[in-house]
Amino acid sequence: MDTLTKLALGLIGQNRPRPLHGPASRVIELPAARRTGGMPLMEALAARRSERAFSGRVLDSQLLADVLWAAAGVNRPDEGGRTAPSAMHAKEIDLYAALPTGLYRYEPQTHRLALAIDSDVRRVTGYQDFVDDAALDLVYVADHRRMARIPAAQRESYASCAAGAMAQNVYLACASAGLATVLRAWFDRPALAHAMGLVDDEQVLFAQTVGHRASA
Repeated sequence: MDTLTKLALGLIGQNRPRPLHGPASRVIELPAARRTGGMPLMEALAARRSERAFSGRVLDSQLLADVLWAAAGVNRPDEGGRTAPSAMHAKEIDLYAALPTGLYRYEPQTHRLALAIDSDVRRVTGYQDFVDDAALDLVYVADHRRMARIPAAQRESYASCAAGAMAQNVYLACASAGLATVLRAWFDRPALAHAMGLVDDEQVLFAQTVGHRASA
């Protein structure tokens, strides 16, 4: 669906997810993320960039596992530490994966995906046309209920910092793996929150598309 159509549908409250073609899996078990190898950090930083052209090729389970773990995985099991920082260890960001097979929430402790909505919400994650059929659209959601110790006026800022760190981890993981990605903030926020079944204390911050490059 093109951008103008999405904008028009948004004006009349009709920007909605697509139904799935078949039943969704309740849980997607992921292989362990690869914690060694890959591109050296300075080379990954040099290669990091935003791209907006994606092929229709799906991500295999290993690449999916690596990207999700880079964003929000547990890297210090003894203390529950994760790959991205969070002020006061609030862990206020929930990471959602919009896939052709449904919308899933990433569970860092078990390193798996749990079904949240059995609809294809990729179309609603952005006004850009490429999000509709992307291999993966990540959605970063802040749960304000976990930030009770942070003044209400500052919670969005704190959460955005945490989500930004997670998104940069995804950028570096994609650079290392030869994948394309782009972080996005242009989308119909009420429509996406509704499509995801979020409550008032949950706030959509950003979305990020990940996939194989169109030329690959």
